[in-house]
Amino acid sequence: MRGEMWVLLLTVGTWGGLGMRAANAAEHPPEPEKVLFDFGAGFEMAKHAAWGVKAEVVQAGGTNRLRVAVGHYEKWPGVTLKAGAAPWDLSPYEYVSVDVTNTGKNEVTVNCRIDNPGADGTKLCRTNSVTLAPGASGTIKVDLERAQPGPKEKLIGMRGFPGGGEGLYDPARTNQVIVFVAQPAEDHLIELGAIRAVGAYTSLKQVPQGDDFFPFIDTFGQYIHGDWPGKTHSAEELAARKESEAKELAARPGPATWDEYGGWKDGPALEATGAFRVAKHEGKWWLVDPAGKLFFSHGIDCVNASQATPLGERDRWWKDFPGTDEAFKEFFGSQGHVVHGYYKNKAPLKTFNFTGANLKRKYGPDWAGAFAETTHKRLRSWGMNTIANWSDEKIYLLRKTPYCVAVHFGRKPIQGSEGYWGQFPDPFDPDFKASLLKRMQQEKDKTASDKWCIGYFVDNEIAWGGESSLALAALKSPPEQAAKKAFLEILKAKYGEVAKLNAAWGTNWDSWEALAKDRKGPDEKKDGVRGELKAFYSKIAEAYFKNCRDAVKEVAPNRLYLGCRFAWVNNLAAAEAAKYCDVVSYNLYRTDISKFEFPGKADVPLIVGEFHFGALDRGMFHTGLVPVKNQAARAKAYAAYVTGALKHPQFVGTHWFQYMDESVTGRPLDEENYQIGFLDGVDTPYAETVEACRAVGYSMYETRAGK
Repeated sequence: MRGEMWVLLLTVGTWGGLGMRAANAAEHPPEPEKVLFDFGAGFEMAKHAAWGVKAEVVQAGGTNRLRVAVGHYEKWPGVTLKAGAAPWDLSPYEYVSVDVTNTGKNEVTVNCRIDNPGADGTKLCRTNSVTLAPGASGTIKVDLERAQPGPKEKLIGMRGFPGGGEGLYDPARTNQVIVFVAQPAEDHLIELGAIRAVGAYTSLKQVPQGDDFFPFIDTFGQYIHGDWPGKTHSAEELAARKESEAKELAARPGPATWDEYGGWKDGPALEATGAFRVAKHEGKWWLVDPAGKLFFSHGIDCVNASQATPLGERDRWWKDFPGTDEAFKEFFGSQGHVVHGYYKNKAPLKTFNFTGANLKRKYGPDWAGAFAETTHKRLRSWGMNTIANWSDEKIYLLRKTPYCVAVHFGRKPIQGSEGYWGQFPDPFDPDFKASLLKRMQQEKDKTASDKWCIGYFVDNEIAWGGESSLALAALKSPPEQAAKKAFLEILKAKYGEVAKLNAAWGTNWDSWEALAKDRKGPDEKKDGVRGELKAFYSKIAEAYFKNCRDAVKEVAPNRLYLGCRFAWVNNLAAAEAAKYCDVVSYNLYRTDISKFEFPGKADVPLIVGEFHFGALDRGMFHTGLVPVKNQAARAKAYAAYVTGALKHPQFVGTHWFQYMDESVTGRPLDEENYQIGFLDGVDTPYAETVEACRAVGYSMYETRAGK
């Protein structure tokens, strides 16, 4: 989940007072709104900044608007609108509002960031976004949440902190508004309306100071300094909740209209092949289950109990630390792969899994088996029918719920490439397909012939970049790079002599050998260069998807190849995915996908590999990637998102990220500590989201069929 884009788009989360706000706005009533920019008389774009765009004031509908023509050569093209000599004091206000219209021809996600001096995209700023189809209008609302006085000791290894933590935005020191598009693969045209600070802010409950703050994590891994609905206070509460939930699951076992796989038992009967497949029925794409029934994959990622957190440099944090008990020694672990954050250069990390300890307390010595059985009952009862990516095979191989498998494998990267999760793999290297085949062989006697297996996601959120990026990265790689060799063979076949290539590209290599050794690459902005870069980019994408498809099908011919879970993508990569994937997968972190358009508008089945919403009213410190105000809003957002997918003719499933909340104190991989679970870290369901899931899940086939 998540990548470079999200680091820049989301600021560090703040503790939302756990649902307890003190109304002090009456002491200093704010103005109804404060206009920061209306683009009228006195506004001069020359006093502000633009990069990778052309910006000008225009009149539309009797109002002034800022028209921004966005190019696609810069990573973050946009405009910076400055406060002037003195910063704005926005402390009385709840959020900043920006009206945006997409007047271009392509779907676009527009981001707005509100800064303090020294903001860097993660610290001292707040950010939100809106995704708009061509011709659509929307409003970006940037919540002006702010840090509260917190512990003086610096807290480490988390993205969100109690009280906000170090580097949090201060509305009283707002010095600029940035509106930008993240890593565009194509040109866009947008118009901005007036930018305003709106709404009355009320302050948060304060965080204990100094030594009174420590310890701040209890024996269950929960925040100590607050209470909220669903918080666990004792082992006796755990036992009582286990019993009450067991009765609820028995009373509500799941939709009566489903077959054993979760397909539409009462719906049309198609050919039963004994495997999951895709089919188009009455104008909409569907999955079809092994029994021949229409199937929509309503699922959830990370169905496991692996929510570990680092222990290093945190001795003061824990109260009644369960790791001192011999019964919980099994929940110590080690993390060798750390991608981002404080612990990046400190691996391997010693970790502890509070969630596992809680499950053992709750279910006893055979906690893993009991948790697995309960999980299958939960999913069915909640109206879910899929165990999705990164889940525990000991759970999904019980074969009571259809599942997808996450496939990752080692391979050589394109050395000139870059990406949040790592460099892009080189699909021309002979080891690429060989390594994937070796990884797939692990599934041969396990999932490859299992009718409960829907299929395989290969990779996740790899860095596709712009339409020339990977080809340019190949040219910037060393001579032995397989992708570079492949590109040079194409160029040699076309031009013969390097002098002819120089004439076409405006370059000055002395020989083909000099080009092979060159690590700078040509100027991609030149038309002749860019066209050939794009052509080779398509060949990279084709080689990637073809090799992945062929390796999956060689080992598991009757399982579906579900793609690479696009987070950032361009038309060229999407076009190749459409040729080779049985279903094209996207991780779509937004509020609505009902109007989603596949790049190039190819009519192919699509699946959402990740989405979520989170709030700060239940003891967590960060909302995750799409924030909402509270659990009621979260439930409403869930139902709206899935309903939008059900009504879209191409989507065949939605998979929520993830089953359990991440650790309150951050996961070791990259510090995420998001409130994004259907369960908290003590295995207690979030009732509001579960009920919304049931409401949409129990009726999802009728909704999709338009009945």
